[in-house]
Amino acid sequence: MINAGLTELAALLAQKKISSAELTRTYLDRIAALNPALNAFITVDAELSLAEAEAADARIATGDAGALTGIPIAHKDIFCADGWRTTCGSKMLENFIAPYDAHVVRQFKNAGMVSLGKTNMDEFAMGSSNETSYFGAVKNPWDRAAVPGGSSGGSAAAVAARLAPAATGTDTGGSIRQPAALTGITGLKPTYGVVSRYGMIAFASSLDQAGPMAKSAQDCALLMNVMAGFDERDSTSLERPVEDYTRDLQQPLAGLKIGLPREYFAEGLSDDVARAVEAALHEYRKLGAQTVEIALPNTQLSIPVYYVLAPAEASANLARFDGVRYGYRAPEYRDLNDMYEQTRSHGFGAEVKRRIMVGTYVLSHGYYDAYYLQAQKIRRLIAQDFTEAFTCCDVIMGPTTPGTAFGFGEKAADPIAMYLSDIYTIAVNLAGLPGMSVPCGMDAKGRPVGLQLIGNYFSEARLLGIAHRYQQATDWHARMPSDLVAK
Repeated sequence: MINAGLTELAALLAQKKISSAELTRTYLDRIAALNPALNAFITVDAELSLAEAEAADARIATGDAGALTGIPIAHKDIFCADGWRTTCGSKMLENFIAPYDAHVVRQFKNAGMVSLGKTNMDEFAMGSSNETSYFGAVKNPWDRAAVPGGSSGGSAAAVAARLAPAATGTDTGGSIRQPAALTGITGLKPTYGVVSRYGMIAFASSLDQAGPMAKSAQDCALLMNVMAGFDERDSTSLERPVEDYTRDLQQPLAGLKIGLPREYFAEGLSDDVARAVEAALHEYRKLGAQTVEIALPNTQLSIPVYYVLAPAEASANLARFDGVRYGYRAPEYRDLNDMYEQTRSHGFGAEVKRRIMVGTYVLSHGYYDAYYLQAQKIRRLIAQDFTEAFTCCDVIMGPTTPGTAFGFGEKAADPIAMYLSDIYTIAVNLAGLPGMSVPCGMDAKGRPVGLQLIGNYFSEARLLGIAHRYQQATDWHARMPSDLVAK
């Protein structure tokens, strides 16, 4: 049952073969047994979860159930959830209990899904390995000596280890797709503005986007049907007609044009990843797709542009954590200024402080034009690259990451090497496009490889259909670590 998809679980619930309370207990028991070794969850509250499950069972009994009513889900600890501790992976919010629900959390509650708890993450979503969390690093279920990716590493590890059938994540520069790739699950970053950011603790407001993480593209489509939609409380939320994200799941791939960016298959790509991606492309050709070479010439500029813009926005967003209103406050200080300094010095971790310092610098007088303004201009050029590419292809494919999961501490001392883990994903956020990662193979050490699919604006349903057809022909998405199968 733990390897069942959302449709299968919904059918079991509808047929009364299992109750939501029983299903929830199954996952809670699994979390209790495996989470101490994986550290995927920061907060679990069995009493709250079972109360939601019992309410879901009552809805099912009265015929008021939706497509996902009664199915458990885990939430990245960046989403506020009423009555739940919401830490954002930071000492700064270690004891913060959210007084309201994020839009995404509320949408899933309204659908009758059951919250299993809050998943671990890089502090304030700043990281690519889940090593910056105040609550300790998450372990990759496929190899406990390796990172699960970040910042949504806890959600990715929870789904990969089947501690939850689905989870929410956020993606600012690849934080859904990169951990999905490193843990062998499916993750979707929607078009910017399709999913509300209300109640999602901000890192970089023009880049952050919530999305689903699950075993398969079909499951992600069902989750998108719940979480997408206009929210008047979010000024960046787009008012668009309601979509059915499952509508293209069975659409044939004959005639599909796949663009292969030459920049994604150049120096820096590991042989294991290259082989797995080429095997996936071969499968797509067998399904009727064609491949064409394209160019994204400004790809190499995406990392420096991102690490000007994202820290700049972070320095502004994190200014609110000052020890005055909520969150951590230094226990000893001389005066108000000293309280600010002590609180922020002790409340934030090293990576967060590094990015705040960089962001403050590039926004300061005399440097704004030289750095921030120039980065915004190059951001437009990066978006134009994609616009031109989509004139000759329907979807862009390539590796999600240049390598597979790396060991703990392997890149922690070299921020540049860590940042380069997101070389293939960041440009998608800068352009505001939808992108997703699906598992497509394993490296020589048995660590998963991810295939990235990038679509034009608002093409999520088509992307999910393209991924689903591949997953119907392969079984990479159905695999799980052998030592966790019987537990």
